[in-house]
Amino acid sequence: MIRSLPLVLLFACNMAVARGTYQEPADFIAETFDSAPPSPGIIWLRGDTRDTTTAILGHKYPSLRVRYWGDPQRSAWILEEIGKDQPITVGLVVSGGRLERIKVLVFRESRGWEVRHPFFTDQFRETGLTGDLDLDRDIDGISGATLSVRALKKLSRLALYLHTRIPEGDDTP
Repeated sequence: MIRSLPLVLLFACNMAVARGTYQEPADFIAETFDSAPPSPGIIWLRGDTRDTTTAILGHKYPSLRVRYWGDPQRSAWILEEIGKDQPITVGLVVSGGRLERIKVLVFRESRGWEVRHPFFTDQFRETGLTGDLDLDRDIDGISGATLSVRALKKLSRLALYLHTRIPEGDDTP
């Protein structure tokens, strides 16, 4: 029993490291816009936008609207997607129709947390969408983090798609 104790402690420490808030969403937005974020805008999920969002995620988005900061040239998004059982909160920045940055802000799962590291997220940089709304480059997975990888890929596709839906003017219903 005593021999297995270090292994149990190592496993418990890894689980404790996996879950956590790595950056508050408000801090991500402030950092993205040099501490002067624009007022948030809203994309309403209705009609084709709702249908395409559902197709990208494989399920309905849990809200009727999505908040963003920015404009049609550069925008920031705070989005969530379920990994295995819990939501992963991710900050994404889209510039010129390509991903500028992606960062895991809050991770709630017990495994798959490796997706938060730059060795993984850096491969999303300068990724865009194909005509059929797939990412235009391959993203290497991480063994043991398949569902977390899948969640970040979906959120990347969603942010890139929603960026194209930012209106030039007001989008109030």
